[in-house]
Amino acid sequence: MSAPTVRAKFFVTDIQHPPTPGSEPYATVYLQPVFGSYGDGTVNETWSKYTPSGQIVMSITNPAAIEAFEKGRAYFIDFTPIKERADGPPVPSSPPSHNPVG
Repeated sequence: MSAPTVRAKFFVTDIQHPPTPGSEPYATVYLQPVFGSYGDGTVNETWSKYTPSGQIVMSITNPAAIEAFEKGRAYFIDFTPIKERADGPPVPSSPPSHNPVG
């Protein structure tokens, strides 16, 4: 049985560009969840029963990706589990046991 995808709706609260002249294009994008009167926050009820909270901070160096974000605009973010971890080994079917030291 596969884990379900969780869809969240976040909006861009800020986009910061470094003041370093001559540097490669770079931006830091800050996002927070949509809620209440800001658009239709009901999609976030799939992961937050009440007022959703959270923050996503992305450092972006691809100029086309930087241009894809607009301050104040909302975006869907899908969290879809993968079968392998980023370092390659398969994800265990159950979490490892916790053996505290001491």
